Amino acid sequence: MLVIDDSRFVRKTFASILGASFAVREEADGEAGWEAVRTDPSIVMVFTDLDMPKLDGFELLERIRSSSDPRIRELPVVAISGNREEANKKRAASAGANDFIDKSADGSEVLSRIQNLLRLVRTSRELEASQAALAQSTTHDPVTGTLTPHYLLTEGRKHFSHARRHGAQLSVMALRIDSYGDLASQVGKETAEQLLARIANMVTANLRAEDSVSRTAEATFMIVSMGTGPPQMLAFARRLRGQLEGAHVTWRGQPVRITSSFGAASLSIDAVGSIEELMRAAMQRLQAASRQAEPIVGYEEARPSGPATLPGDIERALLVLEQTDPQPLGDLAGEVAKRLLRIVELFRRKKPG
Repeated sequence: MLVIDDSRFVRKTFASILGASFAVREEADGEAGWEAVRTDPSIVMVFTDLDMPKLDGFELLERIRSSSDPRIRELPVVAISGNREEANKKRAASAGANDFIDKSADGSEVLSRIQNLLRLVRTSRELEASQAALAQSTTHDPVTGTLTPHYLLTEGRKHFSHARRHGAQLSVMALRIDSYGDLASQVGKETAEQLLARIANMVTANLRAEDSVSRTAEATFMIVSMGTGPPQMLAFARRLRGQLEGAHVTWRGQPVRITSSFGAASLSIDAVGSIEELMRAAMQRLQAASRQAEPIVGYEEARPSGPATLPGDIERALLVLEQTDPQPLGDLAGEVAKRLLRIVELFRRKKPG
């Protein structure tokens, strides 16, 4: 327990009340109290005077409640004051105080209020933990019927491990419905979510049984595709974008235009060590699609975020060679291309898996 008051008498009074049941730390002003809160993780509750030098109780409350650290931001804070005016209590409550205790309160009342507050905090934290566990155990998004992000990550880790062990292809595609924000403003969130569910059904209908799709943000989806290489993933993105743009979706008899952006990443191209990194690469390319005004950003179009690695460079070169038509290159260059393509074929045959 941390007791902050510029009056030594008040500090010692509360310390004697609390000391029988709790370890107590004392500070004489708001700045010293804030430093204690910031640096001492053993503090589980704060008692603070409201009228203090350097930093008053209201300012201290503001710092605590606006902290980026959840441990600090969620600390129970009890305001202690000799000012019994209702306006003072309301101001303390508005600033984030969990309770208000008069300095003249006797020991039994103080301890009773503390126990009630601790019980309330414990119940609240247990509820939050229960909700977090429930979110992790849920497998499907209630709006679109696609997988939850947590479950996609679980499935993606299995696919990534399998692909790494067996030298198999694995690709990830991030898809965002760019027109969703305007749509929600036009028709309302409930109707927009119904249309989003229809779009999700269109996406799902294009997937194989071994593919997984999740809604990872309000209008963003992530697809994990086993056995799919870079060219196939980009072709799938182009086909899906064409279907979305050509979809006959209407609202109140008026056609609704669907615009979308895509970003793709593949294990055979991107030097990554986990499914999370592969997903991050796909999301970075999705963001690049917005910045570059390109609907689809895959591999050769993406601006690399760091130095390329040797395996990725080799794979990228092989993809270019495989897509090269040697005929228009002329006799000498065409012969060189043909020989390189034969080397590509030998390289492919010798690859693991």
